[in-house]
Amino acid sequence: MTPFTLAASAEMLYLDLPFTERVRRIADQGFQVEIWDWSTKDIDALAATGAAFSSMTGYLTGDLTTPDGTDALLTSAHTSLEVADRLNCPRLNLHGTGLNPQGLPVHPVDTVTPTMWLTAADTLRRVAELGAAADRVFTLENLNLAVDHPGTPFARAADTLALVRATDSPHLRMNLDLYHAQIGEGNLIDLLGQALPYTAEIQVADVPGRCEPGTGEIHYPAIATALQNLGYTGVVALESWARDSPDTALAAFRTAFTPSCGSDHGNAWHPAERQGCEV
Repeated sequence: MTPFTLAASAEMLYLDLPFTERVRRIADQGFQVEIWDWSTKDIDALAATGAAFSSMTGYLTGDLTTPDGTDALLTSAHTSLEVADRLNCPRLNLHGTGLNPQGLPVHPVDTVTPTMWLTAADTLRRVAELGAAADRVFTLENLNLAVDHPGTPFARAADTLALVRATDSPHLRMNLDLYHAQIGEGNLIDLLGQALPYTAEIQVADVPGRCEPGTGEIHYPAIATALQNLGYTGVVALESWARDSPDTALAAFRTAFTPSCGSDHGNAWHPAERQGCEV
């Protein structure tokens, strides 16, 4: 019923269950599965679930701009590709710098200099070469500075888009996170029009609270209609907490991104027109 491939993060749902059981629970409902730091997981157990993995973290240490940091990032990206092969995971996610368990940058940056931009572009070119050799896609995710990730370089969607465009490789694309973009920049439908040619995945959560669609200010059915009108048929992933239950969150996500449940009035979906839609 949806033109998109829907995925959900096992890092943020079913938190009362062991991680492998979270993966099974999400996959059993017809979603692909996303994971973060693979080094903390039993990879063989994850592979044995039979789940389709959509995305995983593509590095463990390092950054895009410092000599030691770029070497560490490239080394851990190479190792991450080996794990991606075991999980048959097509996309590996990157950030402007390593993040600690609280989501804060390991090496915070107040000002991104022109030299840092040039070094980041060169590092990402080398990352894309690794992806090409392994037939995988690395994605560079935008983050927000105001709430979750202060001090992260290259955090805005405009920044990640500029770096991906400069690299100009099908093996380096954006992971366009609309939750972060709403906090940092807004104007999401216009952003989609600019970024989709360079985007391999879209992640969603509502603002404020980072819970499922329908719990905040973003009208995600309109986003779904815009994506359909723009011809996007790729991955849309729920990277959110569940306001009440994970089952309810996944059902709300599926409904929001099932355009057949909407109206034919452009981007304006009336809530009454979605009642009774199958999920």
